[in-house]
Amino acid sequence: MELIESLAALKALAHPTRLGLYRALVQAGPQGLPVGALADQLAVPGSTLSAHLRVLRAAGLVLDAREGRVIRCRADYMRMDALLAYLTENCCAGAAPCVPRPACKPASATTRPSRHETLPRARRRR
Repeated sequence: MELIESLAALKALAHPTRLGLYRALVQAGPQGLPVGALADQLAVPGSTLSAHLRVLRAAGLVLDAREGRVIRCRADYMRMDALLAYLTENCCAGAAPCVPRPACKPASATTRPSRHETLPRARRRR
């Protein structure tokens, strides 16, 4: 993955709703989730969800396929691994050899993040 592709992916993930959406797809596993299930899980209106999915698709992080009348979205694990590899390419800055990590394996399909895990906590003002 090159610099421009990495920046596009990071920019796409730099929004709380898109990051929560992407995390839900990663945790759903290779079978992905229908768009309606994503909308319900994240409590996001359909038009807003479509706009966020469009940004993630343009960054190459999400793939989708039509199954009859349902559109099923999936995280692109190869793209995610490429982004992680790009970010960790110089992780040790030459001080010590980096230990390569195995490719990401999605959590089981039964694991669902709580709403608190998908969205960042609001900071309290004093």
